Order: sequence, then structure tokens, then C-alpha cells
Amino acid sequence: MNWSLFQERIVMRQHFFALLGLLLFVQPLSAVPGSRIFVTNEKGNSITVIDAESLEVEKEFPIGKRPRGIALSPDGAEVYVAISEENKILIFDPDTLEVLREFQSGSDPETFAIHPMTGHLYISNEDDARASVFDPVTGQQLVEIEVGLEPEGVAISPDGSKVIITSESTNTLHVIQVPQHTIVANILVGARPRSATFNSDSTLAWATSEISGEVQKIDMRKHKVLHTVTLPGAKSKPKDVVLSKDERFLYVAGGRANAVYVMRADSLDMVASVPVGKRVWGLALSGDGKRLFTTDGVSGTVSVIDTENNKNYKTIRVGDFPWGVAIDD
Repeated sequence: MNWSLFQERIVMRQHFFALLGLLLFVQPLSAVPGSRIFVTNEKGNSITVIDAESLEVEKEFPIGKRPRGIALSPDGAEVYVAISEENKILIFDPDTLEVLREFQSGSDPETFAIHPMTGHLYISNEDDARASVFDPVTGQQLVEIEVGLEPEGVAISPDGSKVIITSESTNTLHVIQVPQHTIVANILVGARPRSATFNSDSTLAWATSEISGEVQKIDMRKHKVLHTVTLPGAKSKPKDVVLSKDERFLYVAGGRANAVYVMRADSLDMVASVPVGKRVWGLALSGDGKRLFTTDGVSGTVSVIDTENNKNYKTIRVGDFPWGVAIDD
């Protein structure tokens, strides 16, 4: 055999086996899910899973009766879901979608927030006029706090020192001191407060009032409302509220106005109104702050907003009556 031809064949074989080894190595990695968006479908009793890169629906799977609040654990290893009509919190794996465990969480858990230090869940139990604190690892209830009628939204300050519970029927923001778990202030706001959010240094908060159509800016050191703005139009019934990553802007779900309002966080001046699907409810901001995802309940869709130009550039069909949204990115 020609020696140079023999060497050439040896080199070709080496390249072949090297390529084969690379393919075998890469194949398992490609099977691991990438970034995902999880949506609770309140009337569909299901979770819709969306690929965060392609923005295509991967899967919809049953989860329980009337799922609403949803969030990832601080380490991103688990997803928590409030199953309202079954009075429980269910936990599943964000990669395999396998249900890991569940625990009873008191009557009608609507939504919850996760403490940034302890990882404990602070849950609004709407039917019982209570807020409850659970360890999601053991499922043990740690604390129960009496609040106003129909508690709804839950927000925890980034420093972990305060929790806001919004009570719809008493038009009040209850401020709970942690770790004492005592109410240190009751802040009267507009009719039917729904959601709240904090700034990064925990000194300010913003809240929405659905029936009065208002957004409030609150001093969390003095527990005092600094400024209130009424949203335009009779159909503006705000629910969720999210602060931009640079804390310059506030995003407010306009409810039956079918729009997301972009406001200046400092002055509450209106910057833009972004049309989305019918009855926009939940909001979630991507990790880089460039995309805002909305749940449009009546439309059965998720809208994707480009926050750099405040444009709705994608509509994704999901399950029946989407309520909450969480991003694993």
C-alpha cells in the first residue's frame, strides 16, 4: 500500500472517531431544556411551558384545580404553584416537569412570595382573611397572621424585613415586620388593592388598586402614601405591577383596558400604553429586563413586550384563562 495513502486513511479515521465522540458528548446536553416560561391556566387547570428563546409552546400539562400564583425557588431548582381549589402548594421540577411534592397550605391560596433569605413562602389565604408562612421543603406551617378581608397580593422587601399583604375588601396594605411577624402598619389605599412591589433598597413600594383604577407610590420607612395616580379610561382595572431592572419605570397590568401601562417610577407620569390581549393580569420580567411577559386571561394568550421600545411583538396561544407567569432564565 502507498504509505502516504495509508497515513491519510489513518488521519481520516481519527477525525471520524473524534467527531463521533463529540456528537455523543453534545447529544445529552442538547436534551437538557433551556430557558423556559411557565404559565398557570386558571380555568384550564394546567401549566403551559414556553421555550424562552423560540417563544414557542413546548407543552401543556395538568397540574390541579385552579392554579394561580407561580414562582421559582431562589436557586431555580423548583417551581411552586398555588392550587387554589385544592388548598395546596404543588412543587415540580422545571427541567423534567416531574411533580416533586405538595403540601396543604390553608384555605384558597391565591398567590405568594418567597423570602429572599429563608426561602419561606408567604401565602395569602383569601377565604380565611389570613396570611400564612410555610417552609416549602418540609411543608410545615410556621406562622399564621390575621389580616383584612380577602387578602390577595404578597410582596417581600429585598432586605427581607417587611412583607406587604393587600386586602381587597378592606382597601388596606398590611405591612408585616419580619422576623417578628407582627403588623406594624395598615396603609389605606384605593378600592380593592391587588399587587405590590418594592425597590431594591426596600425604602419604596408601589401598589395597584383595581376598582379605583389607581397606582400608589409608598414610603416604606414612614408607611405613608407619597403619590397616587388614576389610570386613564373607565376600563383600567390594574392588577399586577413590576419595576424595571434600572428602577426607572413601572409596568402595570391594566386589566380590562387590555393594555400594559409604562409609568415613570419616581413621578408616576405615563410614558406609554402598550396594547395586549384581553384582560391582562399577570406580569413577569426577563432576567435582562428586555422582555415583559403578560397573561391575557380572556384571550388565552401571553403577550411579549419589548421594553426597549415598549412594543408588543409576539402573542403566544396558551391554555384556558392564563393567570400567573414565571420565568426560568
